[in-house]
Amino acid sequence: MSSPDDGTDNEPGVVIRCHDNSSVGVELCERYSHSLDEDAVYFAVELRAPGLTARVDDVVAWAWGSGLALFLEALASDFRGWNGERSWGSDDTDLAVSAVFRTGGYVGLTWTLCPWPAASGGWAASVTTWLEAGEQMTSLAADVRRFLGEERP
Repeated sequence: MSSPDDGTDNEPGVVIRCHDNSSVGVELCERYSHSLDEDAVYFAVELRAPGLTARVDDVVAWAWGSGLALFLEALASDFRGWNGERSWGSDDTDLAVSAVFRTGGYVGLTWTLCPWPAASGGWAASVTTWLEAGEQMTSLAADVRRFLGEERP
């Protein structure tokens, strides 16, 4: 995979901690871009839980399309809840996020890393973070948008 040859941005990462268990979390970090591809931002995703640490580098966020920040904003706007599961995935399928609403006003975000999904011997890892549907989801969506350097639509 490519490396951050144009330097890493000085944007702090986004840490998501589970409301139910603070030892479960996700971090979006180490954002960078390439001068050859101005429509993309690359970053790493780390999952942590007791007995688990997983990381994928070079997740791509595109300047066009429906990105992670937009997905999280839609969840935050539905703070009264929904039925079923909603999901989002990166174009390269190395990061997927699914969301469910729990009685009491909490959103469960399951973050799944699956690099090289077609490769023999590939792996996948997931953690679920529970956040308050209102302010915590709104704050997360804004933090992710800021981290990815996306302009508001």
